[in-house]
Amino acid sequence: MTRLNALLFVLLLVSLCDAADKSMNVLFIISDDLTPTALSCYGNQVSQTPNIDRLAAQGTRFTRAYCNATYCGPSRASFLSGYYPHATGVFGYVSPRPQIGERAMWPQHFRSSGYYTARVSKIFHMGVPGGIEEGGNGADDPACWVERFNSPGPEWKAPGDGETLENNPDGKKPAVGGNTFVVVEADGDDEVHSDGKTAKKAVELIQQHAKADKPFFLAVGFVRPHVPFVAPAKYMEPYKPYAKQQLPEKVPGDWDDIPKMGINYKTSKNMKMDIRRQKKAVGGYYGAVAFLDAQVGKVLDALEASGQADNTIVIFTSDHGFHLGEHDFWAKVSLHEESASVPLIIKVPGQKPAVCHSLAQLLDLYPTTAALCGLEVPGRLQGKDITPMLKDPSASVHEEILNVSPIQQGFLLRTDRWAFIQYKEDGTGGIELFDMEKDPKQVTNLANDPQYQDVVADFKQKLSAKLADLRANDL
Repeated sequence: MTRLNALLFVLLLVSLCDAADKSMNVLFIISDDLTPTALSCYGNQVSQTPNIDRLAAQGTRFTRAYCNATYCGPSRASFLSGYYPHATGVFGYVSPRPQIGERAMWPQHFRSSGYYTARVSKIFHMGVPGGIEEGGNGADDPACWVERFNSPGPEWKAPGDGETLENNPDGKKPAVGGNTFVVVEADGDDEVHSDGKTAKKAVELIQQHAKADKPFFLAVGFVRPHVPFVAPAKYMEPYKPYAKQQLPEKVPGDWDDIPKMGINYKTSKNMKMDIRRQKKAVGGYYGAVAFLDAQVGKVLDALEASGQADNTIVIFTSDHGFHLGEHDFWAKVSLHEESASVPLIIKVPGQKPAVCHSLAQLLDLYPTTAALCGLEVPGRLQGKDITPMLKDPSASVHEEILNVSPIQQGFLLRTDRWAFIQYKEDGTGGIELFDMEKDPKQVTNLANDPQYQDVVADFKQKLSAKLADLRANDL
């Protein structure tokens, strides 16, 4: 071997050792109020999401992933702290920090392990649209981040063509703020709006830290498709005329076998939305999803261009799902499938693309990413490491998933076959039981059917044991 070849060989060994020693980055992308049924990679034939689809084709797409609470505040507090809502008692729109003390939250664990950690926009709870208009930190936890950035935007005040769909039967109400169904076909480009600003900042941070000595944990929080459904008009255009949108089948007597506490807080009836407005709500939601997808694409493109894609775990998800007229329900809170499930895509360098039908939950993200990055996995965490499912999509680590709706005082235990929903901890608010193999749209509640009383009794016992177990924690 010549001296030159020997030198090249040594340099190659050093390079390989450096690559092996370098910890993987984490790019966590979360949307707000996104149901998996609105994504084309989950089978939607109308809504087109090419960028999220691209990530799904490169990573593992989970078809049975669930949040652990069906609205923003407690869901985010749960997966960021590593505890179930009924372990911390955090059911509102606040930080879990007072309940967990000095215990490290998910991004904080990476920060203390030597990572550069940054947040862009909504990761912990922020009010939408109010908090986004103000541009404040919301319920954020500063101990988690080296740097944090907010993305103020005009929300429903954006210039353009806006219409209030909710509680506006005579059409006289202008576009209004608040947690209200409003569609705004906005003037201007992407960066007028919060999510456009978030994508721009995320791209800048990836570029800045691509060659840094420290690995990065970058959390990118988009607020769409949360109401108001605001997006530049070009993203709404493919879904017009809105009258062409299809609504879910309306089943006569659909509510007859649902306990009163299980009727969602937003329905076609109490929102006073006629069929035209319902169809426009679907089209406006799809337009907001298209805008979100374009911003996700910018972030993914920046990662590819940075040279760090082969050393970065990428996660895409939402804080919970969203009803788009199923059972005449709208929005979140409900424990039915469209609200309780979330899209979940995880891309791990070196692992083959796959589709996993095993149960997963947002609480699993903390222990799983810690394990993948070679960090300690704190024993107190109440989620599970689903690395085995990423390596083998036929593997399973959960027998059931617990999801809750504190507003409804409801509990969901979801297994491969069954969805069991109980209202009030003692069950006095009513029960629902659905056979998800035979009845995936949850039309027929079997809870009062004599044939299934053993199943109901078994689930009652499982729920009681699960709650007792998660309350026996170190808090």
